[in-house]
Amino acid sequence: MADWKTLDNAKYTENDEWVIVDGGTAKIGLTDYAQDQLSDIVFVDLPDVGDKLSKGEPFATVESVKAASDVYAPVSGEIVAVNSALDNAPETINADAFGAGWIVEVKLENTAELADLLDAAAYVKHCESRS
Repeated sequence: MADWKTLDNAKYTENDEWVIVDGGTAKIGLTDYAQDQLSDIVFVDLPDVGDKLSKGEPFATVESVKAASDVYAPVSGEIVAVNSALDNAPETINADAFGAGWIVEVKLENTAELADLLDAAAYVKHCESRS
């Protein structure tokens, strides 16, 4: 059994981002599996409020003691909030990937894109296939 968690109300990408939709907006972050694989996160290069995300394109970079990794947009939209607390405490992603470790909030441009994302069970199966 994995020692990382998923949330049933989130959708996932195969690149290890999560999305939680609330009305016309969605919070996006790095999954608990990803933070576990990266180990200690030491820096997050954040985008700006107002930036546009295109599904599948990188919008942030996360650096850990092991590697630097791009964070890809699971959906398209305009960034309406950035978790600037990560500037001073990037390790928050390690501590609370689905809560205080969120990265951006976007105004969804095309809700049909959500249908392409994985549910929690499919994401767990995907992660276990990589082990």
